[in-house]
Amino acid sequence: MPDEITASQMLARLRAKADPRARRGMARFGIHVDNALGGISTPTLKKLAREIGKDHQLARDLWKSGLHEARHLAAIIDDPAQVTEAQMERWAKDFDSWDAVDCSCLYLFVNTPYAHRKALEWSRRKEEFVKRAAFTLMAVLAVHDKKAIDAKFLKFLPIIKRQSTDERNFVRKAANWALRQIGKRNLKLNKKAIEAAQEIRLIDSRSARWIAADALRELTSEAVQKRLRLRRTKVAVNEL
Repeated sequence: MPDEITASQMLARLRAKADPRARRGMARFGIHVDNALGGISTPTLKKLAREIGKDHQLARDLWKSGLHEARHLAAIIDDPAQVTEAQMERWAKDFDSWDAVDCSCLYLFVNTPYAHRKALEWSRRKEEFVKRAAFTLMAVLAVHDKKAIDAKFLKFLPIIKRQSTDERNFVRKAANWALRQIGKRNLKLNKKAIEAAQEIRLIDSRSARWIAADALRELTSEAVQKRLRLRRTKVAVNEL
């Protein structure tokens, strides 16, 4: 891939790979397809990203195009070291689909110095996809931020409880995701997440009850408990 690749050239490549017939299937999964090409898989986008490498300016230009798949590619190729809070806010303002939220958080935002703070800030926002971004960040941080102390994730639990009554599907699913991932990080956080889920279960809200029941089912399972005990043992051995 030549260094001077432009957004217009990349957009032309994306359009050449598209299959508009796939947009109907995307819509069934709750993805807004007004600005989507359709038929371009995540593996295809990742392959293009590997050819491009990290390119902050190209990522910005692709995002500005407004094209669904171009924005996914932008999140994968952008350089987190060059991402500012202002950029994160601009992208959050543009969020119009749950998968664009998740892609941005998973491949880019989680690797910025602002991820924990934005998770807290965006949890107070009213916009559906910005609030989803808050909980998606919590979930992704719980998996990928290996060096973060437990206290950072303990801060998230009261927020999940407070927002558990939000009946919007993409918010409640992300809140559930965050609770489960925090609870699978280690035994201490597992115990605290189970306690939070038990409290959430008592809230008079269909959304809260679903979040709690689904989280408790996984977090109390023997499979998760066994994996966490094994992880604790490995950590103890490595510290000897």
